[in-house]
Amino acid sequence: MRLSDLKISPVSPDWRQKARAYLDTLAIPRGSLGGLLDLAEQLAAIQQTLQPKVDNKVIVTMAGDHGVCDEGVSAFPQSVTPQMVDNFVRGGAAINVLSRVAGARVVIADLGIAADMSALTEAGSVLDRKVAFGTRNMAKGQAMTRKDAIAAIEAGINIAHDLIADGANLLGTGDMGIGNTTPSSAILSVLADIPVSDATGKGTGIDDAAFTHKIETIEKAIALNRPNKSDPIDVLSKIGGLEIGGIAGLILGAAQHSTAVVVDGFISTAGALIAKAIAPECAGYMIASHRSVEAGHIHMWRALGLSPLLDLNLRLGEGTGAALAMNIVESAAQVIGKVLTFEQAGVDKNA
Repeated sequence: MRLSDLKISPVSPDWRQKARAYLDTLAIPRGSLGGLLDLAEQLAAIQQTLQPKVDNKVIVTMAGDHGVCDEGVSAFPQSVTPQMVDNFVRGGAAINVLSRVAGARVVIADLGIAADMSALTEAGSVLDRKVAFGTRNMAKGQAMTRKDAIAAIEAGINIAHDLIADGANLLGTGDMGIGNTTPSSAILSVLADIPVSDATGKGTGIDDAAFTHKIETIEKAIALNRPNKSDPIDVLSKIGGLEIGGIAGLILGAAQHSTAVVVDGFISTAGALIAKAIAPECAGYMIASHRSVEAGHIHMWRALGLSPLLDLNLRLGEGTGAALAMNIVESAAQVIGKVLTFEQAGVDKNA
């Protein structure tokens, strides 16, 4: 599917009202499960049923590299990206462990790893959606072409399409890419119109001097490239990342097919900002998994109008926060689907 063909309908307000009215009949004090009921209402409205199902969960971890790593903005070398992807494939990473707990499958997609991943893609262990071998250094010019930005988004849209066609009814976002907090902070600063210093954190653990340099690098990239806030494709192409584009596309594709998507951490939420800027209606299909310790993450959620389910001081990415939140999403679906009403339970609601 091409981005130009995307059509997303708002989540049905009538179904939200219907779901809320039904939840009020459950044999519990009204509103006593708090945000879990809000989540159940959202799921019911997205799927347009009082029996929503989220029993086929898939977390898609998008991978890509970043030319801005040349500026020394990360504590780890770029070679770690393919090494970690190999660990994902072997099932030894945190995302593998936590997704198993959640009953979710992990799909790894190469959007822009700066290495030859053909051995893994030919084996079917990694989806080959490579647009380029990483982005260019955004501190010295545009990170990617507009064509490549669109290609990354469309890759994500089509991954969502294929997974949903195969039966997935709950998607989650994830990322892998050394240096990717830098373009994520840049995207936040531009789209939410906040200072770079407020949008930027220490990522994987850089020291104070490197942190100051990271802020200066982002400010330089924004000043040099002058991304147009009113054009999210321009923002992505000038200061973004290929995996961020893929994440944005996955969210858009989920919304296109009326499927909820659990948004992970800082990098995933940068993708969510791009997605919402492209199609504001897609925000109704997003579930905010957690608040990262990255300084700008709460600003992202505010810009999206969403409240995260968890606050566990996470800062790993990969889709780990989405995996943890999927357990709560499953609970919300079970509440609306299985808790008896006052009438069914034979309980006097006025007692």
